[in-house]
Amino acid sequence: MDSVNQLGRFLRARRAAVSPREAGLPDDATRRTPGLKQQEAARLAGLSEGYYARLEQGRERYPSDQVLQALAHALRLNPDAVRYMRALVRDQGEPAVLDAEVSAHVTRLIDAWETTPALVLGSCLDVLCANALGRALYGPVLPHGNLVRFTFLDRAARTFYRDWQLVAEAGVAWLRATAGASSNHPRLAELVGELSADAEFHRLWCGFDVRDKTSDVKRLHHPLVGDLSLGYQIFDIDGAPGQHLFVYQTELGSPSERALRRLRELTAAG
Repeated sequence: MDSVNQLGRFLRARRAAVSPREAGLPDDATRRTPGLKQQEAARLAGLSEGYYARLEQGRERYPSDQVLQALAHALRLNPDAVRYMRALVRDQGEPAVLDAEVSAHVTRLIDAWETTPALVLGSCLDVLCANALGRALYGPVLPHGNLVRFTFLDRAARTFYRDWQLVAEAGVAWLRATAGASSNHPRLAELVGELSADAEFHRLWCGFDVRDKTSDVKRLHHPLVGDLSLGYQIFDIDGAPGQHLFVYQTELGSPSERALRRLRELTAAG
């Protein structure tokens, strides 16, 4: 993972993602590149063109909070992206917090949920542990050990995830949010280096989209029981920075509930 001038790369990527129309500017059809021009971003943020250029070039690395607020407004950043940008400015090469082992009381807790799939993920979306039904539900994923690696490096992911493109985009954006902005994160550097050979991952990673999430709906096609739609909730685990507990549920009486019950029966039968 290239740690050189991350703030500048972030600003360029997010500038390219803002259309002139969104910014209230004339949408000139002759533009050679998408998004805002450098001088337009500077003007919208109330900065001189020279100062903004130095930010993107990496010659100005420590903008004030007032400047960051102005950039957030000009580039239409969501709260997660704002936090990420601030972390880029604060980063002094300190090592990131690495995932620890999942505590015994957490594993005992999720193992007791016989009818509820549950996974514990690390900061880089590695699968750290799962209960029996979680392992059955994510059986195609587990050999890869990481949700994002499975998404981009296994063709089966495009069948397993019924909304593959949405899952891919959200997964990369969440990876940035949960792994953080530290330039000294060996696990993240290893993962990004491996996945960057995939053109779609590389495109999304270079877009610097940052989105955290706490809940959503996942539409799967399981090789044993067919289509499922599951709502999930994500919880941070106290005392274990970077670890997230995923808990999945189906609607009562739905076809997905029946499919999940069938998967549980197959799991119990070995």
